[in-house]
Amino acid sequence: MVLRATLAILVLAAAAPALADGTLPDKLSADDRQRLETFDSVRGEAIGAARESDDKAALAVLDQILSGKPETIRGASDLAGDWRCRVAKLGGNLPLVVYDWFRCRITDDAAGLRLDKVSGSQRTAGAFYDDANAERLTYVGALYYGYEGKPKPYGSDAERDQVGYLVRVGPDRLRLELPSPRLESQFDIMELERAR
Repeated sequence: MVLRATLAILVLAAAAPALADGTLPDKLSADDRQRLETFDSVRGEAIGAARESDDKAALAVLDQILSGKPETIRGASDLAGDWRCRVAKLGGNLPLVVYDWFRCRITDDAAGLRLDKVSGSQRTAGAFYDDANAERLTYVGALYYGYEGKPKPYGSDAERDQVGYLVRVGPDRLRLELPSPRLESQFDIMELERAR
């Protein structure tokens, strides 16, 4: 009887929509918890700094990246797949830098939803976790470089750890927003568009 009940639970779990990895891990550093707590203020300051840029083309791209209102994302089962992605760096060394498109992939398996930026010199890899706000998922990952071959796990080097929020702003558009990165900028925004 116990075996039959266990099998029924496993079948139901397999049929349920994909979720993020659940609650944030205890291993999240105090510094990274602080980055998430100051997210809104850092975001506002960085957008203000970016608006000081003289690069009208980059500003137009930033406006496009910031367009769209967040939609419900928790429980989304359609995020897995190939995406093209580009990063805008706001504030810091320069007011605004927007990079070209690269390739990203979101996978959904028994471990939950994961993001991998799979091209370009600066990459990221990490996992998504449920957030109290149904319009976002929390990202916990780490920066690594293409020449290193494989990602470093979160927590192995505090200088490379990344935290932020993923929001859906259209059926085929996402924004991953990363406050207070360790290098180059005050705030990074990765725009993701579904690869065609």
